[in-house]
Amino acid sequence: MSARRPTEREIAAAAARTGLTLDASAIAEFTAMIGDTVEQLYGALDRTPCEMPPIRYPRGAQTRPGAAEDPYSAWYVKCRIAGAATGKLKGKTVAIKDNICVAGLPMMNGASTLEGYVPEIDATVVERTLDAGGTIHGKAHCEYFCYSGSSHTNAIATTRNPHNREYTTGGSSSGCAALVASGAVDLAIGGDQGGSIREPAAFCGIYGMKPTWGLVPYTGAFPVEVTLDHLGPMTANTADNALFLEVLAGADDLDPRQYAPKPAKYTEALGRGVRGLRIGVVREGFGHDKSEAEVDAAVRQAGKIFASLGATVEEISIPMHRLGLAIWAPIAIEGVYEQVFRGNAMGDNWRGLYVASLTEAHSAWRGRADMFSEILKLGVLAAEHLRKAYRGQYYAKAQNLSRKLRADYDDALTRHDLLLMPTTPVKGVKLPPPNASRVEQMAPGFDPIVNTAPFDCTGHPAMSIPCAKRDGLPIGMMLIAKHWSEMIIYCASDAFEQGTDWRKL
Repeated sequence: MSARRPTEREIAAAAARTGLTLDASAIAEFTAMIGDTVEQLYGALDRTPCEMPPIRYPRGAQTRPGAAEDPYSAWYVKCRIAGAATGKLKGKTVAIKDNICVAGLPMMNGASTLEGYVPEIDATVVERTLDAGGTIHGKAHCEYFCYSGSSHTNAIATTRNPHNREYTTGGSSSGCAALVASGAVDLAIGGDQGGSIREPAAFCGIYGMKPTWGLVPYTGAFPVEVTLDHLGPMTANTADNALFLEVLAGADDLDPRQYAPKPAKYTEALGRGVRGLRIGVVREGFGHDKSEAEVDAAVRQAGKIFASLGATVEEISIPMHRLGLAIWAPIAIEGVYEQVFRGNAMGDNWRGLYVASLTEAHSAWRGRADMFSEILKLGVLAAEHLRKAYRGQYYAKAQNLSRKLRADYDDALTRHDLLLMPTTPVKGVKLPPPNASRVEQMAPGFDPIVNTAPFDCTGHPAMSIPCAKRDGLPIGMMLIAKHWSEMIIYCASDAFEQGTDWRKL
């Protein structure tokens, strides 16, 4: 694409869109002046190569696996990219969520409107994985623009839960959860804006960490909403999760979400135990309208197990937690619309690495909107209406209230090292049948995130840990800590894992 001088008709149309009233002579003058700017300055940019990170690891052949090789429909594309000869992840196999750029591999972010796009860069988390010696085995399916908590909205396939194929894996990191849970890979990188790491981890019986906002660089991943965006590790055990976060965490100077992140040697938490830790069981995390009694009971029993391991465990109240989903909603509806659609994914007004090819590939969405998933259509329509009707006031209020929500969690965390509640209020959700109504299609994407979404707003680290199994389906508990205190979460997760077998609880 090259910049060119505009026509008078184009400038007249621009004037109409911006509310300017111009006569013919004014339009002619403005057209000439804008044309000079485009020709001289934008033309200079056209002649200058874009500054992008180099690719340092060769790409192997790529394939689209069939049902025999991909029984849960979790892979988008398979490959083999070998990392450094040595490093913390040497011998580990990795899946990358398909909202993250891997140079030379197709990236569709679960969306038919983006199908065919191939990025030219590796995201920072991909570089760090390869630098640490990990071997990437491919891209995992995710939900349509990551806009669902279920696993049936991907444009190519419905990802199925390895514990029961009739149930959702959770979303939007659906493929990552299925691949780790089934043993296809050791590690995966997921994304979380409303629970998209933790909910699939809970439903699939794996360990999913949403780190402190800004701890892991988001550079080179498809944004959802800058204030909600998180990337983090999904693994089959605590030790691998802590190890992977050691590799992924830290500043990269290209991500506007980062403000002096504080990484640590998370593997040093392993084996420390929980003796002396104070755990607050948050009353408001239980007993939601759709909570299952056996989920609440299993998580409360996990609290008693922590007490038997030496922690001090008591029930506490954080009333504002029940408002968390209402605070999250305007940010996730209106903010996502501004970022992903009106901002053509990358948006603007921030410093860092812009993937211009992604913006260009995604910009055609307006002519393809009928291809959206039903839940995405709902979000786009709601956002367009709400922005027109209320001019962003509810988004602004939600962002302001998120500081109050953060302060209330922080206050509780002055008296307790960890907060405990169910990751999801239910142990699983059945996939909708092919003839499901529009409402039935959407329900699995909204119902499970009532406890996870608030912590995307406040940025606290939160991890889903399997704690029981009922009717063949895992149950996840969520531990939350102060900002930059992932180490304490790993202490507790490892102690619980080593002290119990969740599959028998």
